[in-house]
Amino acid sequence: MDSATVLIIGIGAVVTAITGVAIYTAFGPPSAQLDDPFEDHED
Repeated sequence: MDSATVLIIGIGAVVTAITGVAIYTAFGPPSAQLDDPFEDHED
């Protein structure tokens, strides 16, 4: 394969992996440990 194709596939895989981890952290089981800063400092 051409080196540019390999680079594009590699960058796409990294972006997809980061997006997957972010969605899992935001909506999966680890989200129970997240704090809402707006609820911590109510007026």
